[in-house]
Amino acid sequence: MRLTRAAEYAIRCMVVLSSKGEGVLTSRKEISDITDAPPNFLAKIAQDLARANFIEIRQGAKGGFVLIRNPAFLSLLEVVEVMIGEISLNDCVAMPSSCPNSSECSVHKVWKDACQQLRETLGTVTFDQLVRDKCRDPVIK
Repeated sequence: MRLTRAAEYAIRCMVVLSSKGEGVLTSRKEISDITDAPPNFLAKIAQDLARANFIEIRQGAKGGFVLIRNPAFLSLLEVVEVMIGEISLNDCVAMPSSCPNSSECSVHKVWKDACQQLRETLGTVTFDQLVRDKCRDPVIK
């Protein structure tokens, strides 16, 4: 599994918004500058985040994005899966019916367990934690 560029920018956007706090309006330009996301691409990503009820998009000269979910209760897994769909390492895990051997394949269980562990790991990391970790790490800007 490899994250898409859209998922990477979505995560960066959510870290920025989480650092500003729930309910705080942040301009698209500011987020674009901080995340290095192209403004038009960021606007498209924001639509996906808004449909998931993570952010609100405000239009106009004084518009931007507003975090509407508490970052302490928003996991990295949720944002990743909004952008790329449910995480799966291969087709036999995502759609067992696509592989006639998945019920007896010894490797299928390994892929399934690895996928479950990855989802559990990402599910335990919140954006509140990512912001706190960023603030403690002098290397991360």
